[in-house]
Amino acid sequence: MNRTAVIVQSANQPDDINGAQAIAPSPASHTETTLSPQAGDGTCARCGSETGSNPHGAWAGSFVYATGRVESRFPDLSVEKELAQAIGRAETPRLTDRETLHAVLSKRENRYLVRKLCWVLTIGGIETYILQPRDPADFALLVEAINPQLDPMNHLDVVVGLRGSIAPPEMCNGLMVPVVWVDQMYSFDRTAFIQAVPRPDTIPQEREDGFRRAVRDLFDRIIQLADNAGATDEHRALNFMAVRYPAIYAKTAEEFGANSSLTAVDVRPSSFNGFRKIVDVIFSYTNRNTDVIEKFFVRVDVTEEFPFLVTKLSPYFDR
Repeated sequence: MNRTAVIVQSANQPDDINGAQAIAPSPASHTETTLSPQAGDGTCARCGSETGSNPHGAWAGSFVYATGRVESRFPDLSVEKELAQAIGRAETPRLTDRETLHAVLSKRENRYLVRKLCWVLTIGGIETYILQPRDPADFALLVEAINPQLDPMNHLDVVVGLRGSIAPPEMCNGLMVPVVWVDQMYSFDRTAFIQAVPRPDTIPQEREDGFRRAVRDLFDRIIQLADNAGATDEHRALNFMAVRYPAIYAKTAEEFGANSSLTAVDVRPSSFNGFRKIVDVIFSYTNRNTDVIEKFFVRVDVTEEFPFLVTKLSPYFDR
């Protein structure tokens, strides 16, 4: 299946609490993001995952919903030499290095090499997580993430899973970053995603280009947020909305058309917090002529591994 299609199918859901949407900021203003503190660190005795010391369950604080790029690394010299021998046995004339690596790792007889390689998720060019699929069949997703047909400067990988402890030095040739036990992963082309976000009927066809620019601007701001490793509840909610909730893109494009800027994105614990762990994501739009501020918010449940919408985009009033 085309990996972009996975996102598009989600994005085309109705605009309800089970739908999907994202955020878009104004190119004319600086967007400030206020985030809540991360939960305290702890250790899960069963799997070594870091957990938060809060009343929302043993797994709270250990989940990851991150967007970055998957890359392969050699854990040691022996694996590097073994892969070189496998490449030497393969027919690879006229292939680039990336094409050769993908072709060799895609062969059934070389699956042992896929398992032996170290798979790293980089975010903003920084090695952030070592990936370990829970299901061995999901190693195929890692191989597809380095498919040479994907533009290396334009493709992104979404990883959902449980964050474990820091990897020992021998696991990935001295790289010591948290291990993520991957439950879901998919890759997509950024440009294709921006084009696939549905344009609402409230935005006429002649404003299509402006709508796409708003989508691109907002999506990039979320992905490039400082320290957005997809590990805090706030960043998990934002990353989820970026790829699953297109109504926010539509609202931002509408506000741009009304001469307003997106001047703030605040993520804070919801007043509805109880047994469930819920955050409010609040978007503030300021009119460029009058300085009048309008706010809208989305309520997201981040209690468990997979975030979901509690309420769709609605007006927000300060209490």
